[in-house]
Amino acid sequence: MLEKIKQLLNEVNALQAATPEDVEALRIKYLSKKGEVSKLMEDFRSVPAEMKKEFGIRINELKNCATERINELKAAVAATETVADDLDLTRTPYPIALGTRHPLTIVKNEIVDIFSRLGFTLAEGPEVEDDWHVYSSLNFADDHPARDMQDTFFVEAHPDIILRSHTSSVQARVMETTQPPIRVICPGRVYRNEAVSARAHCFFHQIEGLYIDKNVSFQDLKQVMLLFAQELFGPDTQIRLRPSFFPFTEPSAEMDVSCTICGGKGCSMCKGSGWLEILGCGMVDPAVLESNGIDPNVYTGYAFGMGVERIANLKYQVKDLRMFSENDVRFLEEFKAAN
Repeated sequence: MLEKIKQLLNEVNALQAATPEDVEALRIKYLSKKGEVSKLMEDFRSVPAEMKKEFGIRINELKNCATERINELKAAVAATETVADDLDLTRTPYPIALGTRHPLTIVKNEIVDIFSRLGFTLAEGPEVEDDWHVYSSLNFADDHPARDMQDTFFVEAHPDIILRSHTSSVQARVMETTQPPIRVICPGRVYRNEAVSARAHCFFHQIEGLYIDKNVSFQDLKQVMLLFAQELFGPDTQIRLRPSFFPFTEPSAEMDVSCTICGGKGCSMCKGSGWLEILGCGMVDPAVLESNGIDPNVYTGYAFGMGVERIANLKYQVKDLRMFSENDVRFLEEFKAAN
């Protein structure tokens, strides 16, 4: 039996392997339950008692030697393995899950693109604003309801600092630093102190536009609004302007578009009227021009503003506005085709 152990020890020391499969085959041959070492352990039972200690030591030496040699072969094979030439290690795992832009981003980008082609440039401003840029410079009276805490979020201990309730504050900042001609589009998030429901939220997104130059008329405003509506909703879209009131425009109007769902025939979306309200607009009040350092005797202009959620709701018929801010992946995946 000692000769058998010596023979196996010589075999183990001479073991060679070229692949991981070769290493595994050697492990099975020598160290598995039915391997050579296990067979010696079975034969160990018939060894005379006075020789068991010596045989036990020899078998353990053989087992340890075989284990070390197989581990050495395993490490050597792993170190010499080469990567296939056609494998790109910089490639991300496959399959790659396709993402999608948020529906509000899709709509915002589409609106900005339309006005960019009409000559408007992008302007942005801070979401935490002061009273002057949000209200006073835009002709809001000191007792206007919008200044109440029921409508506006005020920063505690700083009554003059608020979360902007409209992106008109960006227009005010542009007017006070830029002389006409001015033609800007102002997208951004705004905040209002409203109860969250399917039809309203405490934050939402607006896009407002401003054009100031010599001899700008209401007819210019109407033509731009018509072109915008037809680009956004289709060439057959019609618009109508209804008299309204805003502190910063005079005259002011609400703009409706012919219902894109029923084609103006009347449905639940347009409440049977055939029209859908999408934005407010009007000629910039001379008092606003004067407050921001622009001579109202030389320049005139128009402004407009719309809610991005409102436009997205009309385009995609999303009935609950809360879905836009809940980040439900199932909802967002529905807009992959719109990217």
